Amino acid sequence: MNITNRKAWRFGLVVLGVAGMLGAALTGAAAEEKVIRLGMVGLDTSHVVAFTQMLNDHKNGEHVPGAKVVAGFKGGSPDIESSISRVDEYTNELKEKWGVKIYDSISELCKHVDGVLIESVDGRPHLEQVKPVIEAGLPFFIDKPVGGTYEDVLEIARLAKKAGVPWFGGSSLRWWSGMREGIDPAKVGKILGCDAFSPCSLEPHHPDLYWYGVHGVEILYAAMGPGCKQVTRISTPGMDVVVGVWADGRIGTFRGTREGVHNYGARIFGDKGNSTVEGHSYKGLVEQIVKFFQTKQSPLDANEIVEMYAFMQMADVSKEQGGKAVALPEFSLE
Repeated sequence: MNITNRKAWRFGLVVLGVAGMLGAALTGAAAEEKVIRLGMVGLDTSHVVAFTQMLNDHKNGEHVPGAKVVAGFKGGSPDIESSISRVDEYTNELKEKWGVKIYDSISELCKHVDGVLIESVDGRPHLEQVKPVIEAGLPFFIDKPVGGTYEDVLEIARLAKKAGVPWFGGSSLRWWSGMREGIDPAKVGKILGCDAFSPCSLEPHHPDLYWYGVHGVEILYAAMGPGCKQVTRISTPGMDVVVGVWADGRIGTFRGTREGVHNYGARIFGDKGNSTVEGHSYKGLVEQIVKFFQTKQSPLDANEIVEMYAFMQMADVSKEQGGKAVALPEFSLE
C-alpha cells in the first residue's frame, strides 16, 4: 500500500469512527426523548384538563416534556354534583381538543399506555379503579383523595407492593416550588414544627379533610414527615384546627377554612430559621409525575401516604369524641 492509499485508509477509519459516535449519540438522544403514553381514569376533575394541557401542549407556558395523555376512561359519580356536572364537558375537551381516545373499560385502556393517572374526583372508586392497572403491571399515580377511606388507601398500598407495581399519589401542594424552598434544610435547618393551612370544604361521602383539607395536610406532612402518633381536632362550622403530636415530641397543626379568604400555605419552624410559604402551582407535581413514569421510582414512601389518610380519618374520630386526643392506628403494608 503506498503512502497516498494509507492516508486515505486512515482518513476513512476516522470518518467511520466519527459517524459511529454520532449515530450512537443520536440513538441515545432519541431514547431520552421517548414520550411516555399516559392514560387518565376519571375525567370529572379540572385536573384532567390542566394536566393534559401541560403535558400535550408544547406552547403552554408551563409545558412539561416527556409524557403525553393519549387515552381516557370517563368514569363519574352520579351522587357528587361536581362530578356529574363536569364529566361530559371534560371528556369532550380531551377527546376533541387533545385527541385523547376514550375507552369503555380501564382494562382496555391499559393495553394502549405506559402508565396511568387515576384522576376521579371521588376517592371511593379509586381502589377498584387501580385493580386492573395493577393487574396490567402498569405504574400509576392517584390524585387526591387517594382513597375514600384510610382502609382503602392501605389496601391500595398493599396490593401495589404485593404486585411490585410502583405508584404514588396525593396533592400538588407538596411539590410546589415555593413549598420545596420553604422546607429547604439550608434555609430552616431541622424542622421543629409547622402550622399549615388550606381551604377545607366538606363532601358528605368522604371523611371531612379528604375533600379539600387534604391539601393543607399534605403541606403539613411535606414539612414534618411521617411519625405522627395522635391527633386532636377542634371544629366549628367555619373552621377546623387539627393538632398532631409526632413521636419525637414535635407538634404540627392544620387549619382548614370554610369562611373568609382561602389560600394554601404554612409557617415552618426550624432550628436555624423560620419560613412562611403561601401559594400553589400544578407544575411541580406534573414534573414529579413525568419523572416517576420515566424512572418508575416513587418520590414518596407509601407508608407516609397511608399515614396521612389515617391522620385525617382519626381527626374525624376526635371530632366525634368532642375533641379528645385520638391515636393513629398502627399498620403494615405486608
